[in-house]
Amino acid sequence: MFVHKTALLSAITTALLTSASIQAAEPLKAVGAGEGQLDIVAWPGYIERGESDKAYDWVTGFEKETGCKVNVKTAATSDEMVSLMTKGGYDLVTASGDASLRLVAGKRVQPINTALIANWKNIDPRLKDGPWYVVDKKTYGTPYQWGPNVLMYNTNVFKTAPDSWSVVFEEQTLPDGKSNKGRVQAYDGPIYIADAALYLKTKQPELGIKDPYLLNEAQYKAALDLLRKQQPLIHRYWHDATVQMSDVKNEGVVASSTWGYMVNGLVADKQPVASVIPKEGATGWADTTMLHAEAKHPNCAYKWMDWSLQPKVQGDLAAWFGSLPAVPAACNESELLGAEGCKNNGFDQFEKIAFWKTPQAEGGKFVPYSRWTQDYIAIMGGR
Repeated sequence: MFVHKTALLSAITTALLTSASIQAAEPLKAVGAGEGQLDIVAWPGYIERGESDKAYDWVTGFEKETGCKVNVKTAATSDEMVSLMTKGGYDLVTASGDASLRLVAGKRVQPINTALIANWKNIDPRLKDGPWYVVDKKTYGTPYQWGPNVLMYNTNVFKTAPDSWSVVFEEQTLPDGKSNKGRVQAYDGPIYIADAALYLKTKQPELGIKDPYLLNEAQYKAALDLLRKQQPLIHRYWHDATVQMSDVKNEGVVASSTWGYMVNGLVADKQPVASVIPKEGATGWADTTMLHAEAKHPNCAYKWMDWSLQPKVQGDLAAWFGSLPAVPAACNESELLGAEGCKNNGFDQFEKIAFWKTPQAEGGKFVPYSRWTQDYIAIMGGR
């Protein structure tokens, strides 16, 4: 859940980006017997044991093989993940790029020894050495899943897929003759400022936006101005997957940024929903399973990281979440994902995605994430 406390989030961000007091443990030299337990912070739908749908279970087999009982704490935003990992008490986190670098800088996660992970060889070459989890030639975790933040739309309203993010950013009459006001949603998290910047990169090329996460003052102001114009259109700023799906079913929401997980769930529920990556491209996420600096169950954690890179596990997860596997072989190893699953979820769209990363000031050239946090909370509040 996104915590609407400007001072708290700013303090956490500042502390994490400047902290040098906590020293990460040295990577394991060998994996020993499991400690019997594993505590993971994860996105909703990422760690399934068949309770939602008995066909989707990649936890039970792990527990039987290793004796490590998996406990999961779900988090709805990257800021919540950073907060939970800062407090401690967890072994692993499935961190997106807008959290991972903060966790590394704050020394809340430790480098891993990839030689101890037999399935490391399975990883998609496009994800290896990703700057969101490899820092100073040290590897902070194993890739888990990746995907775009797609534009979800109601197929009864849009007989043809909308080709631009303008349907959520700018007031307009939709194909059903009604305004989009009160019928669209935006993500409840400061990183959404990058979605506005990505749209403006095409809409206003004179701004010279090259990277939606590295914005100078003029580019940043333009993104905030767009988001302030958008605010009166918003039905809800979403962060809870279940709530968003309910809003689409029951509250008249017809267009929004979302994840494949929600699109898949709504389609399975026979809702008139589809998704598209518009002409401006999309932001997206490449998530990494990262090991807490003070993990109490490191052997179970290493066993899980290796387990998670099996092709079938990766494929089943991609099928459930509507995401892309970090292991290309998964595209052919999961009956649940199917022969066309990777293609349908956007496996070939990698180059069109601007992957989440924590905005950095880089010597004052760009607006830092602490400002993004403060300003986005104000925008959501109508200021």
